Amino acid sequence: MDKFKVALVSLGCPKNLVDAEVMLGHLPPDRYEIITDESQAEIIVVNTCSFINDAKEESVDTILEVADYKQVGNCKLLVVSGCLPQRYKEQLAKQLPEVDLFMGTAEAPRIVELIERQLQLDEPSQEIGIPDYLYDHETPRVNSSPFYSSYIKIADGCANHCSYCIIPQLRGTLRSRSIASVVEEARTLATKGVKEINLIAQDITAYGMDRADGATIESLLKELVKVDEVDWIRLLYAYPDGVSDELIELIASQEKICNYLDIPLQHIDDQILAEMNRRVGEKEIRALLNKLRDKIPDLTLRTSFIVGFPGETPEQFDKLLAFVKEGHFERVGVFRYSREEGTAAASLPNQVPGQTKKGRLNRLMKAQARVSFNKNRSLIGRTETVLVEGFSEETELLLKGRSARQAPDIDGHFLITAGQADVGELVQLKITDSSEYDLIGEIIEE
Repeated sequence: MDKFKVALVSLGCPKNLVDAEVMLGHLPPDRYEIITDESQAEIIVVNTCSFINDAKEESVDTILEVADYKQVGNCKLLVVSGCLPQRYKEQLAKQLPEVDLFMGTAEAPRIVELIERQLQLDEPSQEIGIPDYLYDHETPRVNSSPFYSSYIKIADGCANHCSYCIIPQLRGTLRSRSIASVVEEARTLATKGVKEINLIAQDITAYGMDRADGATIESLLKELVKVDEVDWIRLLYAYPDGVSDELIELIASQEKICNYLDIPLQHIDDQILAEMNRRVGEKEIRALLNKLRDKIPDLTLRTSFIVGFPGETPEQFDKLLAFVKEGHFERVGVFRYSREEGTAAASLPNQVPGQTKKGRLNRLMKAQARVSFNKNRSLIGRTETVLVEGFSEETELLLKGRSARQAPDIDGHFLITAGQADVGELVQLKITDSSEYDLIGEIIEE
């Protein structure tokens, strides 16, 4: 039997990355060889995102780019999976004839079956079902992150129904794994050298609400901290009204749980938040931020905002800008509102022009850059535990790493100017300098 070389390109968020890793895990090594060079691959899989317009454009551009390898490379089969075909199954076959197989968000565990079937067909096909799949600890999975770090998806789907968001249509409603399954996966990863676990879901604070066994994010964390070999547990994507007093206490008291929380707020104006179908307003947001800073003084907070939501007036944007300048957050991501068909917000009046959205994004990011710079400067002279990640992309003469206050891929990093350590090692670093997003330090020899 022939052995095929397979390359997989994963786009979008870490939740998408886990789906891609599940697909890789299902490929038997005696039949498929996983490679990273698309030009040499006989089968190319593009796992797509279609959350907003920019993500859709990136997905289509990537598909067209790798499709060239059907002429100038070795590609025999081009597979497109994930959110884009789940959302546009009717249009894609006509618009992208280069693609041989389209797979939806629930088809990851069937990848071998579908590829083998497609190899026998002479025409393109689609396999796009109801988005109801959720992997568990027994699911084959290839961790494509560095050996010391991994994401664990504790739930999929979403039941929040924010008016701008297409995710429930792409991913289905909330589906949570059992505590036992998540803990067992963490144990397995720990035996392979993983020191950092990043918990992800569309909303981690909704974890367990769909289950009848009483599972909650708090009860899950109480079991995860018992996994001895794991040093850091990071919480990503927490809905603000789900951040309970018990969760705050766990972050404050449990050394393994990073003093880091990602709480997408989206805006601060009450009218905009109501139109977004968010369940909290300015008063509740400010109360939560004050409580978090009071209970966890060394907390790193990350959030995201949407600018240019339909009807957003200059005054409402200025209110958001002033809120950011107050300096509540170490990290901020900003998105231009994307008018997504099928969402409630798409039909709202007073859509904001694209240039206005772009200008507001730039102003908000510039304001946050100043906040981030000042917060980083305040850390100079401190000593922090840093996870060494290898040589810096800026120069191979210096190592780089991350502290517990820096999530992989989305936050800055440490540039290590003195001392030696192995990749994956936790070291003590004295902070000597900083920039807007990165920190500089020297290893303290014990």
